[in-house]
Amino acid sequence: MHEESYGDRPRPARNPRDLRRSNSDDRMRSPEIDEDVTGKELDRAALLQLRTLDDTNRPWVAKHLVMAGRLVDIAPEIAFQHALAASRRGGRLGIVREAVGLTAYAAGDFAEALRELRTYRRISGDQTHLPVLADCERGLGRPEKAIELSQSEEVAALTGPVRAEMAMVVSGAYSDLGDHASALSALEVPELDINRAFSFSPRLFTAYAASLETVGREEEAQRWREQAFAAERALGSGAFEDPEIFDFDDEPADLPKVKDVLGHGKGRGQGREQGRDGDRRRGGRP
Repeated sequence: MHEESYGDRPRPARNPRDLRRSNSDDRMRSPEIDEDVTGKELDRAALLQLRTLDDTNRPWVAKHLVMAGRLVDIAPEIAFQHALAASRRGGRLGIVREAVGLTAYAAGDFAEALRELRTYRRISGDQTHLPVLADCERGLGRPEKAIELSQSEEVAALTGPVRAEMAMVVSGAYSDLGDHASALSALEVPELDINRAFSFSPRLFTAYAASLETVGREEEAQRWREQAFAAERALGSGAFEDPEIFDFDDEPADLPKVKDVLGHGKGRGQGREQGRDGDRRRGGRP
């Protein structure tokens, strides 16, 4: 076999059989891809990132990313395996690291989620998943770390749904520590508006009601619970995918849609509800 030059060192030419064997092994340890998946289901920004991959790896990574998004709500562990399969051939891409982190979070692997989302944040500069990072700290039994993260300059700059998600996570962290007054205060962000409903409002209202009840303010808690129900009814089915703003007080308001604040792409603003038990989501969407 002849050798090809590689810098100052000779490097053996690649044997096509070795590549086929490697691909075969990868397929055997990766979850199956549904027959209808083409990989073109990804949004334009995702497909643009995938263009840096070669023609062999690009469709593989794209299809596994589609499967990760398809399964994360119903089978998060399998979705995580799809994301890992994508990472074996596209691990240097931000979108892949994001998918691994979010599916790991959905599957309850908070340590892996923390590592991957920190990497994603570093290479992309995107601060959107700060609530998820904070909730991973909670999941690892470190509520103090979640609170510490919430006091960073990056978190102070958050707005809209991401700020609301962070508020719920931080409130839960304070509850973990038994500081119920601070848990209540953490939820009192501008997005806590009893007269308007965003996609996150039912959970934010419910968390606030629970905190009010914990500190003995039952009448106020009941009012917020009722408004949480009203918000759910107003938003209707599918509101989390294409949310709109409703004015309960019939006053005109020039407010942006949540999707405009949140930006494109899945897995934006994934912080979870306040509360000690059962609040950290074990299944989510990338």
